[in-house]
Amino acid sequence: RLPTLGLCGCCWALRPRYKRLVDNIFPEDPEEGLVKANMEKLTFFALSAPEKLDRIAAYLSERLTRELNRHRYGYVCIAMEAMEQLLLACHCQSINLLVESFLSTLRLLLEADKPHLHILATNSFVKFANIEEDTPSYHRSYDFFVSRFSEMCHSDHEDLDTRNKIRVSGIRGLQGVVRKTVDDELQVNIWEPRHMEQIVPALLVNLQQHSQNDSGLFSAFPSLFSGSPAEQTEVCFRELLCRAAYGHINNAIKPVLMHLDSHSLWQGRGFAVQCFQIIMYSIQSQHSHLVIQQLLGHLDANSRSPASVRAGIVEVLSEAAVIEATGSVGPTVLEVFNTLLRQLRQSVDYQLTGYYDNAGKHKTSSIEEKKLQDAVIKTIGSFANTLPIYQRSEVMLFIMGKIPVPGIYPALGSPNSGFEGSRMIQVMLLKSLLQVSEHYESSNLLTALPSSFLEPLLSFTLMEDPEIRLLVLSILTLLIDRHLIRWLLKVGDVQQDICTFQHDVFVFMQHAQRLYRHVYLASREENSGRSHYQALFTLLAVLSVELANEEVVVDLIRLILALQVDRTSECLSVFNRCGIHALCAAFLNLLSQLGPPPTLHQHITQVKSVIESREKDAPHLLPEVVFCDKPRLPEGELKVDEALLFIQSKICEALAGSSYSTHCERFNTPYTPQLTGTQTRVTSHPLFSRHHRVSVNTEDLSLIRFLFLSEDRGVVEEEERRKRMEVVERFQTAPFEEIAAHCGTSLLQSKLNQVFELIIRPPPSPSGHSAPRSTPVYEMKFPDLCVY
Repeated sequence: RLPTLGLCGCCWALRPRYKRLVDNIFPEDPEEGLVKANMEKLTFFALSAPEKLDRIAAYLSERLTRELNRHRYGYVCIAMEAMEQLLLACHCQSINLLVESFLSTLRLLLEADKPHLHILATNSFVKFANIEEDTPSYHRSYDFFVSRFSEMCHSDHEDLDTRNKIRVSGIRGLQGVVRKTVDDELQVNIWEPRHMEQIVPALLVNLQQHSQNDSGLFSAFPSLFSGSPAEQTEVCFRELLCRAAYGHINNAIKPVLMHLDSHSLWQGRGFAVQCFQIIMYSIQSQHSHLVIQQLLGHLDANSRSPASVRAGIVEVLSEAAVIEATGSVGPTVLEVFNTLLRQLRQSVDYQLTGYYDNAGKHKTSSIEEKKLQDAVIKTIGSFANTLPIYQRSEVMLFIMGKIPVPGIYPALGSPNSGFEGSRMIQVMLLKSLLQVSEHYESSNLLTALPSSFLEPLLSFTLMEDPEIRLLVLSILTLLIDRHLIRWLLKVGDVQQDICTFQHDVFVFMQHAQRLYRHVYLASREENSGRSHYQALFTLLAVLSVELANEEVVVDLIRLILALQVDRTSECLSVFNRCGIHALCAAFLNLLSQLGPPPTLHQHITQVKSVIESREKDAPHLLPEVVFCDKPRLPEGELKVDEALLFIQSKICEALAGSSYSTHCERFNTPYTPQLTGTQTRVTSHPLFSRHHRVSVNTEDLSLIRFLFLSEDRGVVEEEERRKRMEVVERFQTAPFEEIAAHCGTSLLQSKLNQVFELIIRPPPSPSGHSAPRSTPVYEMKFPDLCVY
């Protein structure tokens, strides 16, 4: 053996030079660190002979493996430092000769059971990831590193400090993998689902723990958490998302949804919202609608989940919509609202049945479903606020078309929900319209209130449900009020100096009589409360200021004066009658103080005198007394002296010297609700519940009324008005069977026959004689292929 040992010792000088240079960088004591002078020689040799790089890297890896097996970790660190310096010095075309050995060495360190070796390997990989390579690599794989770094992010080491260090290293390693592969098409596709399903949950776990423990401190003092897993996670997550192209968004978002589902993180308003705030602020703005579509699809997929889960998803949608305002909702705008409205319908069904599944196994509560419904309504408003004005108008028409109106629109609820379900959906969809209307800014009334929207909206002012009527009044006020007059009313600073466009007045006058009639009838509802009369006052005030037109003001005064002298209101309660008188006093008092044009109080002193009389003798006819929390109402039957009323003739006389004098003839004509083109109500239709209200178009009934309701044409105008009101009352209050019995089948048939005779009567011939027709046209049979 001695010759052999001697031979080996003598042959050391005969070893390859690169091996000798590598051996010389290791000191006798590992604590001394890398021998820098010898490392410079090794680097110079590698640069001079790049074809030897693969051998140098292989020998360095061999030395590191030997030292690792001997647990000489100091020499392991020296070997890694040497490989790093060679990588940084040789980032040229020959770097690929080094990389394979370098990555295999990192695998050895990451497979060891020592945390400090994991951290060492991660730091080396991050340095390698920051190197920009000039030549592509076709056979390099990072699957192992994705898996190992993700595993490190889930570390549960017993020592907290060590656990945080391992997790931070894992997050930094994932960040390095993303940087190394995301921009290189020849590298592994990091956006594949198998990789995203490892990377994204690993990041969310650390983000979740930070959200639970230090959510407030991190936002207030981020410097305290420098280097923490939470900080590194957010940085890595944002970098991953900002690099996502159009086709990669879905693969990046789906693991987030799965993680939130599996860990039940939708409940509450914390972590889920935080995640998607990071997502929405990080991705490119033109891709925002893809995230919204993913959330909408996930909401549909969870339609049979607990209400708290659905409410959490809707809350995230609402927050995402606010952030997306700078981007775009995407090509399917109405589909967003259709999905949300469908969730409202399902929630109503669940609330009424008490179960959120068809099998009746999983119970739900009305409180949870109402929270979900409020969240959906808020989200509808959030999405609408991101749209341009013309699209908001389309959305409002779309929502209006979904509101169930018995007899006109089909019921949106399921067959099991019945009348109560339709009523609840009516309320919620009107609340959705209210949300859309709150921030609706239109330049003209034609855009804000088209006929296709206004007519069905006004039909709801005649509903029995007080909540529905109040919502409709609020929506009308918001759409007409373009100068925030409703807020000025609260502070008492309303001036009629707003610029009014003539085309707005023209558009309004087309619908004025219909609107006046609905206001007139809505004020006479028995179940109206303080909020209804306040809403009516606000609507009338907005109309008078927004449409600063004398003809409009005259019509509004006529409407108010007709309300206080209406005899049919005597059947109302004392509170309702006092509320009507208080509404009249409040509105006339407001009109008398507005200007310019010339203020009415310069010409009308009767308004002030009546109000003073009421303050002295009948305070219960004033708004501050009637509309307070505890109104002071008279006991017994309400009697109103003529001295406490606003007299139409006196007001007209007082305006004789003003610009309103040209409207005296119109002023002297008492206001009468016009029924043509509007809708009235019929109760107790046999097709519906006894509490249903069936909307019947009065245009369809006008001919029948003409035939058998208006028989005497020689009566005076007052008698005609009285008869019209009796007919209205009958159609509003009488059951359908009674109305049908009163009309009589034979009488109705005879009148219909007269109508048909008028329709089929042929035009006169040139000779003055019409040819007799033996068979009525409606009884004739035509060939199937007959073309007109």
